[in-house]
Amino acid sequence: MYFYMAPLEGITGHVFRRTLCECFGSVDRYFIPFIKPNQHGHLSSRERQDVLPGNNPGMYAIPQILTNSVEDFARTARKLRQYGYQEINLNLGCPSGTVVSKKRGSGFLAFPEELDRFLDGVFEQTDAEVSIKTRIGKDSPEEFGRLLEIYNQYPVKELIIHPRVQKDMYRNHPNWEVFGEACKNSRHPVCYNGDLFCAEAYQKAKEAFPEVDRWMFGRGLLMNPGLCRQIRQSVGLDKETLRRFHDQLYRDYQEVMPGARTILFKMKELWSFLAPAFTHYEKYAKRIKKAEKLPVYEAAVDALFGEQQICI
Repeated sequence: MYFYMAPLEGITGHVFRRTLCECFGSVDRYFIPFIKPNQHGHLSSRERQDVLPGNNPGMYAIPQILTNSVEDFARTARKLRQYGYQEINLNLGCPSGTVVSKKRGSGFLAFPEELDRFLDGVFEQTDAEVSIKTRIGKDSPEEFGRLLEIYNQYPVKELIIHPRVQKDMYRNHPNWEVFGEACKNSRHPVCYNGDLFCAEAYQKAKEAFPEVDRWMFGRGLLMNPGLCRQIRQSVGLDKETLRRFHDQLYRDYQEVMPGARTILFKMKELWSFLAPAFTHYEKYAKRIKKAEKLPVYEAAVDALFGEQQICI
């Protein structure tokens, strides 16, 4: 089995990826949150830091591009090749309204003929391997039959499928019927992505799709950073390793981010997923959320680790 970490914009940057890899491991591929090409062809400071090989030690990292322009994709791919990347992922899954309104991410899925021409140009002008992360349509699951016909025409390295449509956002249950059809009809290896929040959810999906050997975890790794290790090694999340993960992440954010407010925002975002891993977490989570100074935040975290137990 191959386990992937999903690219979550604003969350799974290079500091998070490196800390997760060092503390828990058990992930085979780490997907870098999308690069959005601009008219000048330059990477932003965040994008550049994310793709620097020195910021991704000991891991197989794959950058992702979000665009509907062949020229922008090809130009950015060439730049990424200079950093040593041999594989690039195309984002056709982002459901954000601002992205979709510009005919990017899952918004591009509503224009299959344009998407077909785009992919033709991408594979003609790009010498890197290209994988695709996609939803099953913009408005209806019935759109995916045509989309899969298009994907099957090109030498896609693998197809990572989140079996929801764009308008679902992250609501409703993933459409396993459509995903099952994709497994049968795709010419390319298929990876499952969607609602793998715990080991039990993974086992249920694995039983439903025994032919699948690639699994992508997103929010599940924020709720339990040791989830892939738990599945592979039957080692549950322990407080000591989680504390080391937290402290290293917190320390490294302080080294690369300006000001307490920015650091607290990042840590509070993590705790919005992670807090339910503890017993009786509610009052501690509230204290963390209200903290406006680092010492106050640190005291709340110390209390949670000291007074409660892991319950997942």
